[in-house]
Amino acid sequence: MTIPVDRLTQPAVRAFVTALNANDRAAFDAALTPGATMSDDGSERNLREWTEREVFSSNGRMEVESEEEDGLALAATYSNDTWGAMRTVWRFTVADGKVARFETGQAPAE
Repeated sequence: MTIPVDRLTQPAVRAFVTALNANDRAAFDAALTPGATMSDDGSERNLREWTEREVFSSNGRMEVESEEEDGLALAATYSNDTWGAMRTVWRFTVADGKVARFETGQAPAE
């Protein structure tokens, strides 16, 4: 069961996922604070390089399965043309109504 993006609790996270799924770089950038940071599987990454590789040039998409922590933590199936589909977790830090940091990685096996 997936959660429609327009039903996500946290407006900043909703804007982030909407822009990612639309492959809309301008909207994605607008959803982030200046100087936003990220990590992937526990390793700090260059946000611009990572999103170019994992989202924009590879048709990245998120299907949100669940949300916790008032919408700041998501479990989702993430897919792109490079890696296919995988279960992932996402944690967000929001400041001034925008995403200041996100941490993503593969979801633990159930």
